Amino acid sequence: MARLLKSSGEIIPNVDISTLKKMQDLVQGYIEFVYLPEGQMLVVNEEGLLNNLPQNKQVSVLHNHRIVGDVIECNVSEVN
Repeated sequence: MARLLKSSGEIIPNVDISTLKKMQDLVQGYIEFVYLPEGQMLVVNEEGLLNNLPQNKQVSVLHNHRIVGDVIECNVSEVN
């Protein structure tokens, strides 16, 4: 199941990502997919860096790349 990894460090399990609107609401803007190994992916705010969103430290450390804002972590197969 998809989970929301908030930039505050809070983790919200089992978030609904059944529509584009729901994913946009969760990341607070337009979305961009970041594909990871083994069928995993992140859904991030496409304009997060431009909008100076706070760094998401837990995701940045986990994936060794600077990620900002709230992030959805899920399997590729979960996104229609």
